[in-house]
Amino acid sequence: MQEIQGKTRTVRELLSGAKYGIDYYQREYKWQSKQIAELVDDLTGRFLDDYGPEDKRKDVAHYGHYFLGSIIISQRDNERMVVDGQQRLTSLTLLLTYLHNLQKVREDAEPVEDLIFSKKFGEKSFNLSVPDRNNCMEALFEGKPYDTTGKAESVINLMGRYQDIDEVFPDELREKALPYFVDWLLEKVNLVEITAYADEDAYTIFETMNDRGLSLSATDMLKGYLLANIEEGTQRAEANKCIKQWLLKFQERSRETEADFFKTWLRSQYAQKIRLRKKDAKPEDFDLIGTEYHRWVRSNADLIGLTDGAACYQWITRDLDFYARVYFQLLQAAKTLTPGLESIRYNADHGFTQQYQLLLAPLKPEDDESTIQAKLKLVADYIDCWLNRRLWNFKSINYSTLQYTVFIATLVLRGLSSLTDIRKFLMAKLLDEDKELNFSRQPYLNNWNAKSLHRQLARMIDWVEQQSGEPGQYSKYVVRSGKHAYEIEHIWANHYERHTHEFDSPGAFAGYRNRLGGLLLLPKKINASLNDRDYDYKVDHYVKENLLARSLHTMCYQNNPGFKQMVQRTGLPFRAFYKADDGEKSIFAKDDLEKRFQLYRQIAERLWSVERLRNGEVVEE
Repeated sequence: MQEIQGKTRTVRELLSGAKYGIDYYQREYKWQSKQIAELVDDLTGRFLDDYGPEDKRKDVAHYGHYFLGSIIISQRDNERMVVDGQQRLTSLTLLLTYLHNLQKVREDAEPVEDLIFSKKFGEKSFNLSVPDRNNCMEALFEGKPYDTTGKAESVINLMGRYQDIDEVFPDELREKALPYFVDWLLEKVNLVEITAYADEDAYTIFETMNDRGLSLSATDMLKGYLLANIEEGTQRAEANKCIKQWLLKFQERSRETEADFFKTWLRSQYAQKIRLRKKDAKPEDFDLIGTEYHRWVRSNADLIGLTDGAACYQWITRDLDFYARVYFQLLQAAKTLTPGLESIRYNADHGFTQQYQLLLAPLKPEDDESTIQAKLKLVADYIDCWLNRRLWNFKSINYSTLQYTVFIATLVLRGLSSLTDIRKFLMAKLLDEDKELNFSRQPYLNNWNAKSLHRQLARMIDWVEQQSGEPGQYSKYVVRSGKHAYEIEHIWANHYERHTHEFDSPGAFAGYRNRLGGLLLLPKKINASLNDRDYDYKVDHYVKENLLARSLHTMCYQNNPGFKQMVQRTGLPFRAFYKADDGEKSIFAKDDLEKRFQLYRQIAERLWSVERLRNGEVVEE
């Protein structure tokens, strides 16, 4: 084996002016929303542990470090190939690209361009160079749209994870703290770069680090601790069988599922404190469970009630078995619309992983099945209402923003047993927030809320169609990529000259055009074909699409008894915007957009109403 070098490098040292390639057989970028959210949460959380609003930028030099892991490089002549670590390097490059765009208009920006690409003879080349990704990375860097239809898995994931970063990046880091965070990321986040000068050596290192001496996981150590305390042989065997069956089930889903379960369960039932987001704050129960739950259980055995072997046996065969069964059901409901638990899927589509903690909090092992399902539905529906009210009002729902609020709600829910008390608490929370988080203001489409607004439109269409006796198709409308994707359609084409009688400037027109009242969802192909046409042409095509689009045309109100009955029953202000057989063109004016918003508003008020928690269903009147 030739010389092997290992060196700790900062992000700046690792990426500045360096060029890395990736072998063809491991080129796919596979990270999903969960992984990118955890990376951003870990980095921003560690930074906020040290950051104080009174700090000067030079104080960042004294902040703590963060270790991001190791990468293995094979040095081939003038080529540096990534053998292990490309998922992290790619994700780090995406984050740097996002930070570049976030800083564009700031005078105090900390440049990061040379960590993303370099120029030679006027040609730009990315530091992490994979040819089939470069066009996508160029579009992201320039802040331009990019069509992923028919593209490779990596390209689709790149676009998705960049959007995820935008959704989870904390609001408190978007203002004064932003350049401080960039400084810290470049200078205080470290990786170990292991370089071999022969491919064979590089892959030997990789195999050694990943395959040999398989270290025990946190779950393995927790399992060992619990079983060691059960002295009676039959009970130990039964407890071992119980925990083993759930670990196998979780492993079938993904490598991280078992750890996610234990963190969620322990936080929902036992965590008493959480670290405050301020300088020098100490990790508390919530935080320690997230990093070392096996050690936390051992240190808090008395709190949990693990006083002897009989208690450990019961904790596994009753408590663990109960919460694992429910957690598995929640994971299923997050993927597939489950009757009565549809809100779990809706919340999962918003990327709100903290829902599982809230859902488990009020459950007790002695609850019967009907009580379990009723509690899950009530809490899931509350979360659905709460998230959509926040999104409607341009409030973040990312992990770090809501972590403390969710924890406080968890503490309260854990102490409530009856459905009546849970309902009273959750309704009171929504009523209190209704002063600020209501539906009076009109949302508008921007880069930050494109995904959430798309999901909200999908919900509205799905509800209107179901109320009209048509089958629900939320899972169809919510798809945003691929050949079966749906896209947000602007009723007004992007032509200011057609609206000069209503607006003084192109900017005023563009702002109004993006308001919710002027938006629909259409299949991607249809949206593209109608893109540049005026309303008079579009409306005749809308009549072939989903019910919310069809309702703009008079034909929707003819020979459509289910829809007409729904309108009469709910009193929703549906109306057509259509001129028929009189020689005039159909128009959709500024006032019409406002009228259309009032329709959307009233649908939203039914979908996400406080009364929904009382009735258990969307209110119609």
